[in-house]
Amino acid sequence: MVSHLVNTIRNVVGITGNVIALFLFLSPVPTFIRIWKKGSVEQFSPVPYLATLVNCIVWVIYGLPMVHPNSVLVITINAAGTAIEVVFLTLFLIFCHDKKKRLKVLLIIMVELIFMAALATLILTVLHTTQRRSIIVGIIAILFNVMMYAAPLSVMKLVITTKSVEYMPFFLSLASFANGVAWTTYAFLPFDPFIAVPNGVGTIFSLAQLLLYATYYKSTKRIIAARKEAKMEMHLSLSELAVANGDVDPKKTAGATP
Repeated sequence: MVSHLVNTIRNVVGITGNVIALFLFLSPVPTFIRIWKKGSVEQFSPVPYLATLVNCIVWVIYGLPMVHPNSVLVITINAAGTAIEVVFLTLFLIFCHDKKKRLKVLLIIMVELIFMAALATLILTVLHTTQRRSIIVGIIAILFNVMMYAAPLSVMKLVITTKSVEYMPFFLSLASFANGVAWTTYAFLPFDPFIAVPNGVGTIFSLAQLLLYATYYKSTKRIIAARKEAKMEMHLSLSELAVANGDVDPKKTAGATP
């Protein structure tokens, strides 16, 4: 009875984690809509998508029945994440007009796929028990997962330096925190250190982002308001200068003012 209850709770938490993780994987959609409309990747970096791709593939391998049995929910969300990242990277390559940058991204993708294929082959042929396979793939998965969660650290540094959370989306940080909590909880039903460790670390990183957001939220509002005011003052100064130089008819300027 207790075992059945624990398994039911684990499945519910896992499904919740899948939904939250799907939201995280889809969070770059507005960025790619912008890329699509402008027909260029501009200064956007492919690194987050390359990191997420390799992370998802590792977790798909980890969740295979012959590697770590009873991990269907781990496979489903990471398979979806892999597909989403493939679409993102395809769009990135299509709209990247820098040939060197495009070639570099292609080479990295090839290296990632070769590494994953080699890992899967070695795991399934050299190691003959699910326990050993889980340990090796789990350790590698922890490394890639922590790297993915650590990616926002550069943004956190920017927040502290500028005292502004303008470039740290609140809902993404909140979703990262919820995702970390859900998968850490899942990892304790029963205990799975390879899921618990990276998601526990990710929860801490995400909580730090939320605390930074709470700390600098008011100062961000002041900074944005001051910037708008400065722009308005600059516009007025330019208008007055144009009138003084005779470039603009004062009557038209006055008439245009409500």
